Parts: sequence; structure tokens; C-alpha cells
Amino acid sequence: MIARRRKHWGWGFEDQQPSPGEARASAAALAAHLELAVADFEDPVALEALDLAAPRIVPPASLAAICLDDVHARASHALGKSYVDIVSGFRGHFEQTPDFVARPREETDVERLLEWCSAEGVAAVPFGGGTSVVGGVTPRVGSQYNGVVSVDLRELDRVLEVDTVSRAARIAAGATGPGLEAQLSEHGLTLRHFPQSFELSTLGGWIATRAAGHFATLWTHIEDFVESTRAITPVGQWESRRLPGSGAGVSPDRLLAGSEGTLGVITEAWVRVQPRPAHRSSNGVRFANFLSGAECVRAISQAGLHPSNCRLLDAGEARLTMAGDGSHALLVLGFESTDHPVEAAMSRALELCAEHGGVVAERSGGSTDAVSSWREAFLGAPYLRDLLVAMGILSETFETAITWERLPAFHERMMAAAEQAVHEVCGKGGRVFCRFTHVYPDGPAPYFTVLAPARRGEEVEQWWAVKRAVSDAIIAEGATITHHHAVGRDHRPWYDLQRPEPFAAALRGAKAAVDPAAIMNPGVLIDPLR
Repeated sequence: MIARRRKHWGWGFEDQQPSPGEARASAAALAAHLELAVADFEDPVALEALDLAAPRIVPPASLAAICLDDVHARASHALGKSYVDIVSGFRGHFEQTPDFVARPREETDVERLLEWCSAEGVAAVPFGGGTSVVGGVTPRVGSQYNGVVSVDLRELDRVLEVDTVSRAARIAAGATGPGLEAQLSEHGLTLRHFPQSFELSTLGGWIATRAAGHFATLWTHIEDFVESTRAITPVGQWESRRLPGSGAGVSPDRLLAGSEGTLGVITEAWVRVQPRPAHRSSNGVRFANFLSGAECVRAISQAGLHPSNCRLLDAGEARLTMAGDGSHALLVLGFESTDHPVEAAMSRALELCAEHGGVVAERSGGSTDAVSSWREAFLGAPYLRDLLVAMGILSETFETAITWERLPAFHERMMAAAEQAVHEVCGKGGRVFCRFTHVYPDGPAPYFTVLAPARRGEEVEQWWAVKRAVSDAIIAEGATITHHHAVGRDHRPWYDLQRPEPFAAALRGAKAAVDPAAIMNPGVLIDPLR
């Protein structure tokens, strides 16, 4: 049986790529829905037409069995999945590629690989599922390195151990979302961490980037599920003690969570699991405008109800996802439990919605359909963006978090800053939408979507002009440069402004201790002490 291959430039697998005729037919309907003028449809540059620079280095004989240097392997590990990455891959622009791709089959392979990289001055970039949207997996490492290797843990993909008493599982870091869920289901269990990248992303990548998942409240980030973590650093093994909680100093797990491959390669983790939910309830609730819906979401988040889904979409976002007609903001509200009915919690949440002017959509063609439409659009968005690139449409997002008392002014200023930047760069046809992805008692995580006609050949420059404007505004407003997309290389300028300098110095010191040759994902998070 021939294994499925990922697309070398976009989302998903090669056998999921629509034919040119199918893509063009879909584009016509999509353009009508988006109400955007689009350019002539364009086809991606074929893999066979790529002309990659020759590798600067070759793996040693001792590692050759786990390494690949063919065109597909190098191209498919050269870019992440940001809009800029998709455009670059679509056009066949692979300016920097890894010299080879390593696929360790066991931890000792990782140890030998990092030992060789340290000795030879070769950068090592952990790849995860390659779904980074912030330049976290691109091999832009600088000329001071003799080469760069992409470290792909897809062979380390097993659920290694299940503890049904404590409800935890030890899982290898290369396991994808579907892969680990399928294995856990054999034990009647689930992790229920579903980021939008769930289909392709990995457990190790989730931990390294502090990924946010399914739960909109309470258990929002992957570290909420982590019991202990194990990593291989250039100087040895890093493994924390498996405990339900500990107050023993700075947490080894918390230091690895969000380290983005700069301290070592995460190889496995113990994570908290649960039975599959037996009780669920969902509703779509309409609000006259986004900020009135936000006040309701604040009330729900501060009531201790802990809904699993509490995502507020502005009117434009609701229409974009076909969950509304564009006249109302929409709250996608859901509760779930493995143990007890959730109707009482839903009833109380709907009471709060009514107190804030919310109206539950009628069940027939209303609430249920709105929630389903939103969910389908959410899961299909990565596939849709490949098509939008071919249509000449700029489609990208940025996200942040802010406290409730600052939200009204923040939302107004961010929408104004984003719309001004989009209109200056892309023309008046561009639009900006907003939704909440996660909410906390002290504030939400606003997520902004940008759609605009792009100029062929200038898409990268157009997006970066918008990205700089909105990122400057986020930092000026005192918000965070990212709630869950990680830092990577793209967010570095603003992350450097956000973090305290003594902390940056401490982080550089930690890196120097575990990565003295500074080979681990250089350029991400910090500049190493060299």
C-alpha cells in the first residue's frame, strides 16, 4: 500500500487536491458568496517544476537510514501554513529549504541527530505537523550555520500507555490529532483537544506552541491537559515527574510548553484524558450587535458555568461561515459532560442571553443549522484558503487577548486600524471580521479575519503591510501579540516588545544551558547567546 503524501505547498494530502475544473467551479460560487472581485484563476506550480537549491550538507552514514533529501520531502518541510507560506508554495518560491529531513524512529535517533548537529554546526528545526502560521518551522536560520535539518517525528506516533485509574495516557509526540484519538477510542477515552489544525498537527507541536483547542472556557490550552513532558535536548534528557500538580519551583513542563523547539525536541507526554461526552447541548443565539453579545459572553464566563463552546461571531463573520445572514452577531453556545446532564447549565446560560437581548434561533433551520454551519466552516477553513489563493484573494487572520474593561475601546480601535490598513493596501473591497475563540472570566480572545482582493505577485508584501499595522496596534493597546498562534519568527519583533527584558535574559540563559551550540530552531523566541 502506498502511503498518502502531504501536498508540498498547501493544506492536506495530494489526493485531496481538486482537479482544475472542480476548483474553478467551486471558485465561481465562492466568489459570489464573498462578494469580492477576483482575478483570473491560477494553478499552483507543480512539484516536478520546482528547482530547489542543492543541499549544503548530507547526513552521516549513521543517520542516513532515517533521512530524506528528495524534492518532495525538502519542499514540504520548507514552509508552514500561514497565508505567506501558502502563497510562496503555490508560486513555487522555496527560497530556503532544509538540507534534509530526519524522521527519527526512536528517541535514540533524536539523541544521535542532535549530537551530530551540535558537533557540525547544523541547525535543527522541529517540524511537528508543519501547521505553524507564524514561521515557526521555516528553515530561516542564518548563514552562520553550515546547514539545517527539519526534524519530523511522524514515526513516533503511538499511544504508549494508558492509566484508566487516573485517566491519563502516555503518548508519543508525533501522534496527530486523529491518530491519537483513534488509539484512545480503543480504551473508550478521548483527549478532546481539537485545534483547527487537528487533522495534521501533533501532540508535541501542540505543547511546543501552547496550542488552544476545543474548549472555549476552562481547559483552553494544551498545558491544561499535560501531566508531564519528556524532551531530548542537546545536552541530555528532560523529563518531569508525573503528578496531578506541584508547587516545586518553576515547572519543567511549563518551561517546555511554548518553547517552540528552542530548548529541545519534545518526544512524549503524559496527558489527562476522559471518557467521551455522554451529554451535549448546543444553541445559536443572535444579538443585535457584537458588543451586546460580548456583554452576554462576559456574564456567562463570570457565572462559573464553563461552557465547552462560547464563541461569538460578528455579523460579517456569521455570514461568512453561512451561520447567519449578516444582520446579527451570533453566539455559538455549547455544553458537554462525561457524567451528568447539561440542560440546567444551558438553561441558565440562555437566561443570561435573554437578559442581554439575545434571541435563540428557531430549531427548524435556525439554531441547529447555525451551529452546524459554523462548525463545518471552521474545520474546512484551511482547505478553503488554498482555493482563495488560486482566486487571488488575500485571506489571513490575527488574534490576541484583552481584559473585559478594555474590550469596547480595543475592538473599535483594532477594527479601525485593520480596516484602514486593508483599504490602503488592498482597496475598499477588503473587509475585516471579528469573533471570540476563547473566553475567560477576566477577558476574551478576539480573533480577526481579513479578506481582500490581492494583487498577483504582491500578496506577501500586501499582507505584511497589514500585519505590521495591526501588530503595532495590538502592542500599543496593551494586548498580547498572540493568544494561541505562537511566536515563531513572524511575531518576534512584537514579542520582544511584550516580554520583560529580565525574563528574556533568563530565557537566553536557559537556552545556553541546554543548547550550548545554539542549534535548536534559531531565530524563534530569542537570539541565542553565542
